[in-house]
Amino acid sequence: MIRFLTWLRALLLSVVNLFAKAVMLVVVVFILLLVVALVRGDGLPGNMVLALDLRQPIDDSAAAPGSIFTPKRATVMDVVLGLDAAGRDSRVKGAVMQLGNGALSTAEAQEIAAAIARFKARGKFVIAQASAFFAGGGELFLRGTLDKIQAVPQIAKRAEYKSAADMFMEKQMSPADREQLTQLMTSVYDGAVKQMAANRHISPAEVSAALEASPQFAEDARSRRLVDRIGYDDEARAAATSRAGSGAKSIKFTDYVKRATERVGTANIAIVEAAGEIRDGTAKNSLLNASSGIASDDLSAAIGQAARDKNIKAIVLRVDSPGGSVTASDQILHAVEVAQKAGKPVVVSMGGVAASGGYYISLSANKIVAEPGTITGSIGVLTGKVSFGKTLNLVGANAETLSVGKNTLMDSPLQPFTEAQWANLNHQADVIYDDFTAKVAAGRKLPLGRVRDAARGRVWSGTDAQARGLVDLLGGFWTAAGQAASLGGVSADGMNFRIYPRRRGLLARLGMLSDGLDASLGLFGRVESLLNLPALQVLLGEVSSLPQGGPGSSLQLRATHVPRP
Repeated sequence: MIRFLTWLRALLLSVVNLFAKAVMLVVVVFILLLVVALVRGDGLPGNMVLALDLRQPIDDSAAAPGSIFTPKRATVMDVVLGLDAAGRDSRVKGAVMQLGNGALSTAEAQEIAAAIARFKARGKFVIAQASAFFAGGGELFLRGTLDKIQAVPQIAKRAEYKSAADMFMEKQMSPADREQLTQLMTSVYDGAVKQMAANRHISPAEVSAALEASPQFAEDARSRRLVDRIGYDDEARAAATSRAGSGAKSIKFTDYVKRATERVGTANIAIVEAAGEIRDGTAKNSLLNASSGIASDDLSAAIGQAARDKNIKAIVLRVDSPGGSVTASDQILHAVEVAQKAGKPVVVSMGGVAASGGYYISLSANKIVAEPGTITGSIGVLTGKVSFGKTLNLVGANAETLSVGKNTLMDSPLQPFTEAQWANLNHQADVIYDDFTAKVAAGRKLPLGRVRDAARGRVWSGTDAQARGLVDLLGGFWTAAGQAASLGGVSADGMNFRIYPRRRGLLARLGMLSDGLDASLGLFGRVESLLNLPALQVLLGEVSSLPQGGPGSSLQLRATHVPRP
């Protein structure tokens, strides 16, 4: 026994010694890399043009960190903050961007357009090139299909404009949905015409006439002054580098964002990013993959972290969400209210969509800022299910369930609600809707009757939402940041940002493998900040160069058993 214990002790000491040597080796390597990186700088040329590709759909922000093999792709917020950094960088002379394909929503385009205007105001140029400009839309209705396969949809909605589940419940567009979508499109179209007229220096009537003439060829668009020149993508890039001067190089915008130096100074404004469907719990991140969307535990913790930082004077909550779980939304709203009670003003900056649960988590903010084209409101509830028990019989299958308790299987997809269960579900919808509208009235300081008129599950453009008191100001991130700075006593020129949830470096991601590794990697954590320095990012940037994706999101505030469209 003594011999065994002696052997075990020797083995453990050998393992510890080996691990300690490995740690020291890694630290030495990191220090050497840092020295090389500092000598090299951030690796960017002294004269450059940024190349920005906006032809694919773009996320608003990255609420959840990716894995070490799934890099953080460029987001709307990257474009906004990256162009701000580039505007202050004398090495950047301008930018060339490719767009079209209908990839950007109206609000995303408005946000990026404002960032471009801010960039140009610092003496930079921007050249935009597109092969074509596309757009489209429509709704799919599955009720007829569900009837044919004997599936039973039972979904309670509050109220008549809450249309996200109509694809299951209806065979065609309802009058209420047609009304709200027509109003939404009209508001967005009118705003776009006005903005295009201002930017292209032509009258709104000329813009409308030009749009009505579409689809049209490039020559026609140029004759109507919608475009300035006709050319290919390589010609646009060549024109940009030529304009930048001798020796100019084209740099991918994503590479610039990785390497560019952030604002210097102690962070005093927190940016809390909330993008995607809202769900309960925490994101399921691992070394190899990561979840997208808004996890209530994680976002609440991020808000709390920002609120506890004594250097942070105000919080900008960036919201781009179609909604999700009511309990998760309520948890996040509570975190916002706790931060406000702690003396930290909260300003919401709405992205492309801040509806239902996305509006719920915003409603108590000191100020709400939305783009004119932001889809917001949808103050309402959806809850229910689609049951497929009879569908199984059509293909010769059978399923049996057992339960103890009258409503244990209430959410089962194999059987419809009983009459009593359906009544119970509708009672839940009434309670949630009443609570939602009451919270909006309190948070927005509006009469309950006025809130109920604007609610009913109806979506609004940012412009129409402002007219109904659901939004305070029209504008993008920088409008919201200015409001936050004012409320927090920070000068407009003195804003320095920190993004929450804090973006984790490589070593922190290794720590996600298990809780037990956190202590072992404690020494690594002390040098993690080295990994995040712009100088060293140039050496590590390619580790995270693969694309990422994520599940789709639903369009409503709902109880967790509502089917996802």
